Amino acid sequence: FPTTLRSEYCSDIFGERGILLGAVHGIAEALWRRLVAQGVSTTDAFVRTTECITGPLTATISKRGIKAVYDDLPEADKPTFATAYAAAYKPAFDIHIECYEDVACGNEIKSVINACNRHARLPMGKIDGTPMWVVGESVRANRVPGAAIPVDPFTAGVYCAVMMSQIDVLWEKGHPLSEIINESVIESVDSLNPYMHARGVAYMVDNCSTTARLGARKWAPRYDYNISQQCLAALEAGDKPDMEAFEAFKTHPIHPAILECAKLRPSVDIALTGSNADDAARFDIV
Repeated sequence: FPTTLRSEYCSDIFGERGILLGAVHGIAEALWRRLVAQGVSTTDAFVRTTECITGPLTATISKRGIKAVYDDLPEADKPTFATAYAAAYKPAFDIHIECYEDVACGNEIKSVINACNRHARLPMGKIDGTPMWVVGESVRANRVPGAAIPVDPFTAGVYCAVMMSQIDVLWEKGHPLSEIINESVIESVDSLNPYMHARGVAYMVDNCSTTARLGARKWAPRYDYNISQQCLAALEAGDKPDMEAFEAFKTHPIHPAILECAKLRPSVDIALTGSNADDAARFDIV
């Protein structure tokens, strides 16, 4: 797994602001609001967005790669995935590359230092108090052990587009394949998403470093905004997305590389048991 200190610094700080923490938080909120606005119940909307991402999408990508999400869909659902993917790819890439370049030039770490200097007056606030995440608590409490969580093809298309567009930014910037996959796929599905699945977004984000926690809070709203304004609004207006990005997805060279890295995956999944009150991982998780 070759890298350099500069390469690892850029991919790590960028990745946690992207699909690892910030982007997944932002797109989950955007997708939940979309469904609720369409009349879906708040509970079903949570299941079709966050639960779908942290459940079946995470499991499939972890073991069989991103393309398997699309390949496994019923034929009737594949056009929905394709449309969502095509519509979400460019808005996500837009924020990804801005974030990457802010990291690479040092601006992002300057903002972290500035924020830390303000913490005595303005400490980090909660990020799971909105209705969506309150609903998530009841969804998790009422899960039926062993019951399958359905794959929503629209959620799947958006999520995979955000993950793939991050991969493409790192590829464009010259990062090694193994590093690209680790910072865009492995850490997401084998480390961080399981935290959100177990106890919600704050538990995932706030078990990370101060740098990551600040970055996720800063960039999640940017992903939310771009997906809402440029992807969801366009589809709602009846605009047809450019399908070029989706066509590239089907034959992207990252897919065999992900499968090669998956051969090194441990045979067991991360396990999260007990409750927040029992967990000593961080003293400020409540």
